Amino acid sequence: MFETIANDDNRGQVGIGTLIVFIAMVLVAAIAAGVLINTAGSLQSQASDTGTETQQAVANQIEVVHAYAEDTDDEGDFDDLNLIVKKSAGSDVIDMESVTVQYTDSDDSLTLAHGEGFTTEAGTDDSDADALTETSDRIELQIDFDDADVETDALEPGDSATVMLVDQSGAQFSYGVTMPQTVSDSQTIADV
Repeated sequence: MFETIANDDNRGQVGIGTLIVFIAMVLVAAIAAGVLINTAGSLQSQASDTGTETQQAVANQIEVVHAYAEDTDDEGDFDDLNLIVKKSAGSDVIDMESVTVQYTDSDDSLTLAHGEGFTTEAGTDDSDADALTETSDRIELQIDFDDADVETDALEPGDSATVMLVDQSGAQFSYGVTMPQTVSDSQTIADV
C-alpha cells in the first residue's frame, strides 16, 4: 500500500518546486498587501479632508439679522440694499473679503465680490469691517445698485429678489427680499 521512495533526488526536487511556488505566492501577496495599504492610506486622507470641508460648510454660516433698503437719490427706487450680518454659533472666523454674493431677481442673476458690487462696514464699535470673529460682531453689507459692477436695476416697490451669501468655506446662506407694494416718498424700508 505505501510505496517507499528509494531515490532521494526525486524527493528533493518536489520540495524545491513547492518552495518556489510558495515564495511566488508570498511575493504576490506582499505586492497586493502593499497596494492595499497604499490605497487605504490615500482613501483615509481623502476622507479626512472631505470630512473637514463638509464640517466647515455646515458649521460656518453667515446669518442676516436685519435688512433694509434705502432710496439715497430720491428717485423713487431703492438703490441701496443693506444686510446686517453675523456669524452663527460654532462658526470659524469668516473673512468678509472672501465672501461672494449671488443676487438674483426676476431679470438678472449676478455674482458680486467684495469691493466689486458690495462693500462692508463695521456694525458695532468693537467689530471689524472685514471679518466676523465673534458671534456678537455685526457687519453691514451694502449692495449699491448705482455701482458700475452691479448690472441690474434698483429695487422698486413690489420687487422681490434672493441674496445668497457664500463664505470662504463654501457655506451658503440664502435670504429673500420682498419689497412692499406701496412706499411713501423718501421712506427707508426695514426688514425687506
